[in-house]
Amino acid sequence: MTQPPEITYSDELLADGTVHRRYSDGRNEWRSRSSDGRIHWRDDRGDSGTDERLGRDLVKRSHADGRAGYGRDIGYGRTVWGQGQYVLVNRSSFPGRLGVVLGALGLGAGIAAVQYAPELLSSDEEEELRREAERARSSGGDGGGGDGGGSSDGGDDGGFDDGFDDHGGFGTAGDGGDDHGAHGDAWDGDDFG
Repeated sequence: MTQPPEITYSDELLADGTVHRRYSDGRNEWRSRSSDGRIHWRDDRGDSGTDERLGRDLVKRSHADGRAGYGRDIGYGRTVWGQGQYVLVNRSSFPGRLGVVLGALGLGAGIAAVQYAPELLSSDEEEELRREAERARSSGGDGGGGDGGGSSDGGDDGGFDDGFDDHGGFGTAGDGGDDHGAHGDAWDGDDFG
């Protein structure tokens, strides 16, 4: 089985509370979170849109031109987009020695087809996943970790990345829970992208 190509990214929190995301493929993206939890993004190639967490581990990336794609947060700062088109890896989540160790373990290897995101969801399926994500946030449940992406292809769960990870069409997961309570607008290393 051929493994999906890996695209890494790192995030920088800007003074205005937005995030500048840099991808290893040379793309740059600017991200901000709205009060409804969605991430609004624009990139240096003229694309823009939103990332939204669906359920516990899915991310939907919607583009301003109407295109949409899905990614699945598979943990350790990784999100598989589509049917294995690529894996977005958040290097911001694991800086320093831990990042080197995890990289040496080859966590990008061994991605199975069962980890791929769906190609298409109905509006009813998406709505049920939104309700599931809202229930998880309301109950204070931990939400794994995750990111939504952004390139021309193609998210946030109760505890996934809201801005320190993402990629135009790409997305990757974080590994901690977000505090969407009193500090719900704060960016952290576990925000979807």
